[in-house]
Amino acid sequence: MSAILQVSNRNGIWTVRINRPEVRNVMSIELMTRLTDAARKLQEQPGVRAVILAASGPNFTAGADLKDPQRWNLDKAGIAEQRALPYIGERMCQAWEDIPAMTICAVEGHCIGGGTALAVCTDFRVIAASGYFRLPEIALGIPLSWGALPRLVRLLGPAKAKRAIILCDKLGGQDAVDFGLADYLAADGQAYAEARLLATRIAELPDTAVKMSKEAINVTSNALNRVASFMARDQLALAARSDEAVAARTKFAVRKKPRR
Repeated sequence: MSAILQVSNRNGIWTVRINRPEVRNVMSIELMTRLTDAARKLQEQPGVRAVILAASGPNFTAGADLKDPQRWNLDKAGIAEQRALPYIGERMCQAWEDIPAMTICAVEGHCIGGGTALAVCTDFRVIAASGYFRLPEIALGIPLSWGALPRLVRLLGPAKAKRAIILCDKLGGQDAVDFGLADYLAADGQAYAEARLLATRIAELPDTAVKMSKEAINVTSNALNRVASFMARDQLALAARSDEAVAARTKFAVRKKPRR
């Protein structure tokens, strides 16, 4: 069985590839932990000039596994456990944002929910023409967490962020670029190749100046992110137990049940 996360390096350009195409690269808790570990190692690894986050198969990721009972059945869990579970995703996203080298997310197919939350932690996003972003959390009765809300407001502005977060608008390739959610549009099947070209441009620049500039830009633009999102995991834990959220997830599970 292939590793669920594949990491490689070529000439200082690292690729971290999600590798669960048989389940649409859905992010299990194990995968999220490995993504966090990989990001932290890249924070300290010498000679990292750029990092590409990609995925195997036709889709980037369907996001977190919403059918995983471990995520929701916390009735008998203590407060500490209830708060810790949502923090796994938040910690993963922060680790990716904290990588000193420039990071690029290559999106083919769909990038849903937690996948979008992860993608907006990278510096650039390359999306294939038929790829799309979608945030279904509100439709499932839960608020957006993992620190994604302030990042999206920063990228899109308040009105467009509300369309993406509250109305759950699906943003395809060109729309995502027009919105500011993606930075580059690629032909289908070429998102990674375009990301590689961009990473090569970055790797040819003076490395110290690039990393210093990235840090300065992020400190300036992300200064209020923590203020806006530090209670998100508690809001998620509370909202997830409401009757309307349970009903929404039940409806989702029935709709997605595979035909025999």
